[in-house]
Amino acid sequence: TQRLLARGARLTELLKQPQFKPVPVEEQVVAIFAGTRGYLDEVPVEKVGAFESQALSDLKANHGDLLDTLRRDREIKPETEKSLVGFFDGFAKAFA
Repeated sequence: TQRLLARGARLTELLKQPQFKPVPVEEQVVAIFAGTRGYLDEVPVEKVGAFESQALSDLKANHGDLLDTLRRDREIKPETEKSLVGFFDGFAKAFA
């Protein structure tokens, strides 16, 4: 369907990385989490990069412990998932 194709376009944008600047795994996990959970569905494709960079900046500045937990645990545990959902619920509304 169109909705599935649109989500795929946004996920493709999320997966783009600058050459010779690999993105840490925990940051990739957070970006993919946002895309697969529908937080980008209303964001225009051309603004996906801005959404991602602002979300990661906010996470680093205000929720660094969440990124540390993802790096350490190497999985999204239920409590981490709850924190990510809470973060993106607020961030997506503020971004729009």
